[in-house]
Amino acid sequence: MRNLPTWPVAAGSLVLGFGVAQATGVRPLGGVVLLAGAGWCALRWRERAGAGVAAALVGLYVAAFVASHLVADVLGTWGAVALVAALVGLAAWATTDRTTPARATMSA
Repeated sequence: MRNLPTWPVAAGSLVLGFGVAQATGVRPLGGVVLLAGAGWCALRWRERAGAGVAAALVGLYVAAFVASHLVADVLGTWGAVALVAALVGLAAWATTDRTTPARATMSA
């Protein structure tokens, strides 16, 4: 479980959180999905790259959530969510998933 990539969870929780909020009409329920996804990722990021990187990625996650609301008028709601999810997923992959501890020990 510790070696699972975080980028699909980081990106997917943004998409799923929005989908849950839109489908149910209960925005806090979507927020629960966001919190669960970000929390799981934050723990993995801290293990893999330290507290500073984890804090930066969580900050990016929150900023992306806010940004999706700001660009939704231009891109549409799903377009905005897709864009920020892709950016967060790419950042997670580049900083913590590209070289996981299991891969690092295998190549050493």
